[in-house]
Parts: sequence; C-alpha cells; structure tokens
Amino acid sequence: MRKPTVLAAALTAVAALTLSACGSGAGAESKDTPLISTDATAPAVRRVLDQPFTKPDLVLTDTHGKAFDLRKETKGRLTYLYFGYTHCPDACPLTMSNLGLAYKDLPKADQDKVRVVFVTTDPERDTPKELGKWLPSAGHADFIGLSGDFATVQAAARSVAVGMEPATKDAKGKVTATHGKTVLAFSPKDDKGHVLYHGGEATAEDYAKDLPKLLKGQRP
Repeated sequence: MRKPTVLAAALTAVAALTLSACGSGAGAESKDTPLISTDATAPAVRRVLDQPFTKPDLVLTDTHGKAFDLRKETKGRLTYLYFGYTHCPDACPLTMSNLGLAYKDLPKADQDKVRVVFVTTDPERDTPKELGKWLPSAGHADFIGLSGDFATVQAAARSVAVGMEPATKDAKGKVTATHGKTVLAFSPKDDKGHVLYHGGEATAEDYAKDLPKLLKGQRP
C-alpha cells in the first residue's frame, strides 16, 4: 500500500487537472470526487488512473442534426472526450488543434479506430450547425461535435469529475462558459477512461506519443 502522502499528492494532481476553468481564473467545481491516480511519477499533463471512469451514458445531437449515442457510437474505439465551447478564447481551440495534429499524422487505418468527441458547454450559441463549422478548422473534419440540454451535459461531465457552470454574461456583454479543461481517453479494450490529460497543457506530441499504446488498449 502506498503512503498516505503519495495518495494525497496524486489526488491533488488529478483535481488540478479536472477542475481548471476555461477563460477564467476560477475553477468550476465538480460535485463528484475525482478518482485517484497512484501513478505519482506521471507527467503533469497526463494522469493514468488506477480506477477508470465509466463512459457517460449520453445521447445528444451531432453536427448533422442526428441523435448520437456516445456509448453505442464509440464502442470498441479509442475515444477522446472533451467538454468546451466554440467561443472559448484559449484552451478549447488549442486542445482541438493539438488533438487534430496528432490525429492527422495517424495512418488511415488507425484513424478509423479513433473518435474525438467535443461536447459543448454553451449549447445556446453552439448549435449543431455552428459546431459543424468550427470543428474542422479547430481540429479535424472527422471530429464529432455534440450539442444538447445543458443540464444533461453537466450531469455527464460531473460523472467523470469535470466541472462546469452555465454560460454567464458580464456588464459589457461578454459571455463566458466556465468548464474544466480535462481530455479523457477511453480505452478501446473496455470502453473505460483510464487516462486524462490537461487540455490547456498537453501538446500534440504528448497525445501522439501515447497513441500507439492507447490504440492497443494499453496504458501509456
């Protein structure tokens, strides 16, 4: 058994990854306790979890206006899940760009084994049509954009320890959608989330380096 100090440090690291906020100095708190990673030697941009997350049971609308069942449509494929919004000034476009670069360099056969899913935290502005315009330029044309009821999205995010709050407008009319920056990677082997990345810090190289093992259902 690892020492309590190691466990405490690991929990702090995971919490820092999952509860950062986009376009804001404050984090969006989650009502769920993040699962603990005892891999205290892992890079700060990535955490491997001892107890994996269950993929959210989520059905939303894709960029073609059709219902998309997350579990059904991504079953048996390496799946990256990210909650964000298209008007985000920093982390969201950077995260999609880095994932897009890593994805683009994969052979076509491996691309077919990967799903990158972007779920909006600002559904009022991020309609399926808007997501369909934004995702190809922000990341890749193959990426999946989903929009739907905010409460449904928030519950799904909280089930994997990603906090978020409804979009707010300040006195100058600026809208901010506060959310965590975590990118969750779900294994094709058991469809569970074994790895999470800090979307604001992980580079395209970080994702690319882990892809060969993740595609085989192995831990990086």
